[in-house]
Amino acid sequence: MDSIRYLYIIALLLLISSCQDDDATLSAITVPSDLQVTAVVEAGQTGNVTITPTAADAMNFHVFFMPNSDPSVVTPGTSTTFRYTRSGQYTVPITVVAYGTGGTATTKTITVALDVRLFIDTQTLQQIAGDGTKRWVWDQTVGGHFGVGPITNDFPEFFSASANQLNECLYDDVLVFNYDQNDIYTFQLLTGAAGTSFVNWAEITRFFPNDTPAQFVDECRDISDQIATDTSFIIIDSDRLDTNGNPIKELSVANSTLSYWSGATTYDILELTSEKLSLRGIQEVPADFGGGLLAWYHTFVPETVAPVGTLPFDTLVWADEFDTAGFPDPTKWTYDIGTGTNGWGNGEAQSYTDSATNVSVVDGVLKITARAENGGYTSGRIKTQGLFDFTYGKVAVRAKLPSGGGTWPAIWMLGANITEVGWPACGEIDIMEHVGNNQDVVSSALHFPENSGADAIFKDRVLSGASTDFHIYEVSWTPDTITFSIDSVPYHTYEYTNDLPFYENNFFLLLNLAMGGNFGGTIDPLFTEATLEIDYVRVYQ
Repeated sequence: MDSIRYLYIIALLLLISSCQDDDATLSAITVPSDLQVTAVVEAGQTGNVTITPTAADAMNFHVFFMPNSDPSVVTPGTSTTFRYTRSGQYTVPITVVAYGTGGTATTKTITVALDVRLFIDTQTLQQIAGDGTKRWVWDQTVGGHFGVGPITNDFPEFFSASANQLNECLYDDVLVFNYDQNDIYTFQLLTGAAGTSFVNWAEITRFFPNDTPAQFVDECRDISDQIATDTSFIIIDSDRLDTNGNPIKELSVANSTLSYWSGATTYDILELTSEKLSLRGIQEVPADFGGGLLAWYHTFVPETVAPVGTLPFDTLVWADEFDTAGFPDPTKWTYDIGTGTNGWGNGEAQSYTDSATNVSVVDGVLKITARAENGGYTSGRIKTQGLFDFTYGKVAVRAKLPSGGGTWPAIWMLGANITEVGWPACGEIDIMEHVGNNQDVVSSALHFPENSGADAIFKDRVLSGASTDFHIYEVSWTPDTITFSIDSVPYHTYEYTNDLPFYENNFFLLLNLAMGGNFGGTIDPLFTEATLEIDYVRVYQ
């Protein structure tokens, strides 16, 4: 044991001696000094700015031409050029960071005055922008609308998407190009309701440095706070020629992307007509999985939008699911208060309040309750007036109706111009009305000049269990017909002409529970309270 201990001590001493002999010598750390930035603005209002940085002890420079953009990296003795694509007279900050040894850095920001006037020829402008309302979407129903390949090829050798193959957060993007009389060209990237963009997996860490994306798995991410979604664009002739000897046109969007984030902000236009936009973009930074620069292929077509009022109405545009307990959402609903003129014009007996005893949301259901109080009646009436109105579509309301003699619940709509033209000139659409004195019957009605009040276009139907079960009350409203349904079964259709207030006018929604009046009838003297329950209100177009 002593000999083993002795050999161990000798080996340890030799190891320490060896380590001392191999001590590394640290390099000197130098901070770049005397940083100078020279900016040359190209003549001719082209928007080209060339930056030449110099500094003592600088290993390289990062030039930021736009805030929050990726830098252009240059070495000492070289320059870098950037093209600003927003026309007009304005100033821009340009920041240069000089890096020395050991990660040291020196920063300088200069302000450059620009006078830019870029022109897109009329034919090209009309093709890409139309009248400024043209909306480009992915040609997703056709194979090859998206692809990627090496920059040495002019086709997507590595991957070409089949029809509808990719994530919906890509397909719900819309591109809008616009312009004005001063040659100001603007671009909008409109993302879907979730606000996310489809991002190449190798680019995730550009926006989220602490994340570890899965290899080759692109992701839906919200990068709207890190790129420009409302910016400028320009189309210019490059100094490269296509196979026919014509200059290749380049489409650039400032600090943005054409839907899919691949790292490209400038794209070659492969084809541009009024019905098709095909592009090839080269990412600005080599892929970090060793693949080098890649070419990305995008094909867009104009969005096909059915005329307003065209069936089927299957896009949800507004809804209240009454998911939050308490009062109705004040961004969606407001109240009518009091007794109105002559009982709201119908001789009604109730006074409407904004009290929780009359209007409240409980367990995901809106409850409008009429009560016998102080020798009279209180109830609730809410509406979307001034907050939401629309023209044409389908309204679906899932509701359970109250019971009791004299109750008169209603789900209905009024023309938004009622304050200007009055009633019945504004028009009224009664989606559902019910009276407790005729328990198992519900009705719908249309009011307009010469057909209002007792002369309204009216129809009722028997509905057993209206006060014990939830049913869906619907109206489908087009430019020439209004159809009422219960649980998706139509029972009342009215064809109208364009001289009636239902044609091309906005309407808002109302929900209420009245008592008595010329339709509700005699109130049961033993009445104490009754409640109209509404599970949801949904509007489709």
